[in-house]
Amino acid sequence: MGPLQMKRAMTVAGSDSGGGAGIQADLKTFAAFRVFGTSAVTALTAQNTLGVRGIFPVTPEFVTLQIEAIAQDIGSDVVKTGMLATRPIIEAVADALSRLRLGPLVVDPVMVAKGGAPLLEPDAAGALVETLLPLASVVTPNLPEAEALFGSPITDRNGMRDAAKAIAARGPRCVVVKGGHFEGGADSTDLFYDGQRFDELPAARIPTRNTHGTGCTFASAVAARLALGDGPWEAVQAAKRYVTDVIAASAGLSIGHGHGPLDHLALLRRD
Repeated sequence: MGPLQMKRAMTVAGSDSGGGAGIQADLKTFAAFRVFGTSAVTALTAQNTLGVRGIFPVTPEFVTLQIEAIAQDIGSDVVKTGMLATRPIIEAVADALSRLRLGPLVVDPVMVAKGGAPLLEPDAAGALVETLLPLASVVTPNLPEAEALFGSPITDRNGMRDAAKAIAARGPRCVVVKGGHFEGGADSTDLFYDGQRFDELPAARIPTRNTHGTGCTFASAVAARLALGDGPWEAVQAAKRYVTDVIAASAGLSIGHGHGPLDHLALLRRD
């Protein structure tokens, strides 16, 4: 019997000390899909389910060193980016990913934490659009992030379509505009756009306070499925099913006193 071969996924993101989002959520999600996860930490955060208390960005040079260390030994079949914090970090990450062969890129354009704390410096959004989006296979903005990238409010499905087209024009192969921030309604519907067609991904809205890290988890699930060989549409469908299932499984979870985390490994325990 030969050595066990595992697909590899790298997360380039911030650390969540509370364990619900950031690289912690990414690595748990990779594990749930039986993909080997590596990480390049862009920032330390002091946070819990109640909010973010502090952010300490890593130097761009050290972010690059982490990515290069992984590339030169372990390699990667896919890369997922999350919280990148500053313009110099975004530029360093884009430069490293342009030079190194690390598989397709999933960009989660993290800008604001669940509790409202800003996670991206004001001058950094332009760098994300200019340097990182053109490298992306899939970009996964929620509604506030899509509005920031689009430059206009989004109030309905037509607005989601317009935003997806505008974001796709920046270079990514596929865009998923997530609709979970629309208030009310029985469904939470995301919109997929690959430059030619639109597809909707509806799911029943689950009443729970345990939604911290949902965006990180979705993007990481997309990345894991890409590493396993799915195309973008198949990967996004699988990620939507996974996130919906783990939100449902997390409804009774009691961790912390605010926006609780997802139970990322619930499906493994069920299996």
